[in-house]
Amino acid sequence: MSDRSLTQTDLSDPALYDAGIPHQVFAEIRKQPGLSWNPLQGEDGFWAVTRFEDIVEVSRHPETFSSATGHIQIYTVPDDCLEARASMIDMDPPNHSRLRRLVNPGFIPKNLRLFEPIVRQRASALLDDLVVEGGGDWVEKIAKPIPISIICDMLGVPEEDRNYMIELTDHLVAGTANKPLDPNAYGNTTPLRFLPFESPAAFALDNYARDLGNRRRAEPQDDLVTKLINAEVDGEKLTEAEFTNFFRLLIFAGNETTRSAMSNLVIQMVDNPDIFANLKDNPDLIDGAVEEIVRVASPILYFRRTATCDTVLSGTPVKKGEKVVMWYASGNFDEARFDAPLDYDVNRPKMPHIGYGGGGVHTCLGAGLARIELRILLEEILTRDMKVSLAEPPEYVHSNFVNGIEKLIVRLD
Repeated sequence: MSDRSLTQTDLSDPALYDAGIPHQVFAEIRKQPGLSWNPLQGEDGFWAVTRFEDIVEVSRHPETFSSATGHIQIYTVPDDCLEARASMIDMDPPNHSRLRRLVNPGFIPKNLRLFEPIVRQRASALLDDLVVEGGGDWVEKIAKPIPISIICDMLGVPEEDRNYMIELTDHLVAGTANKPLDPNAYGNTTPLRFLPFESPAAFALDNYARDLGNRRRAEPQDDLVTKLINAEVDGEKLTEAEFTNFFRLLIFAGNETTRSAMSNLVIQMVDNPDIFANLKDNPDLIDGAVEEIVRVASPILYFRRTATCDTVLSGTPVKKGEKVVMWYASGNFDEARFDAPLDYDVNRPKMPHIGYGGGGVHTCLGAGLARIELRILLEEILTRDMKVSLAEPPEYVHSNFVNGIEKLIVRLD
């Protein structure tokens, strides 16, 4: 290990992200030539991929950097648990491609535009309530309910169950803090090592998905769950495990990531009041504002890959079987890619960031939906000429996986 450049800070420590992205830590790592090795206590460490171009390189070559081998978490998943825990993001082509083809039609622009009036109606009503109250917890009142309601609309989850979906996704994220959770929560009877993030909430989500799927078999509806249980890919229907894992992934990804971006939007409004005041008179800049929100929020901090063969990345030899961790929270602030990367700049040239992944087969399926939700929320904020301030500092989610905000108390002036 002596010939390896080591990270001076353990990037896997959830406490490192308790105040948001540790920009200075990542900036120092980016200055080092090649990749840096991050040791882990009790198991093999990983290569920290922190520069934009290197993250894109890994993302676009799944044949060399696998999602299926070891899955996408930093921590080692036992071989006998891989299949049970696998959702679409834990697969490589052709298995990944097979499942993605199944759900892609629901996320094409023509179908997503059907949800724009619903997003606007819900954002408008929630903002009006917040204005009447003079402020409150932005996460609870705005950032949580909007994305979960839309993904639940798409899936066919009843209105009365949506707070339960938020609760379960919150509990999933708690598993990324690398601290033991109550193994019996939600009536769990499965050993935690077989559950994603080792969280009993995965067991509860699987049970919920199974029950909803059975209801849709008996009474089909015009929703995504009905389509998933009836669809055939290459002449075969989804197995029960594939369906429940798919449902869990869509609930988690459709809720948690956009929630993080919506929360970060408020922080940018507070820090950059002149920029947002200018947006009202220059609506052509709103799309740029939305892209900047996602870039600076970097809702998913990292994804891991595993080398399938000996290779070289950024001049660093990587051995077969070694973990390679792409830090989107670093690549989105790479000075070689972005001028003044810490600035929120709605006039930034239209060049892709990696807030939705680094490209390739795993580009975020819900990117189009997230853009719609963020754009409409921002438009509705500007329509109300809302002046926002923070009543107290943000409280971040204790996690090394999502750049989430737990609580964000705002005042409306």
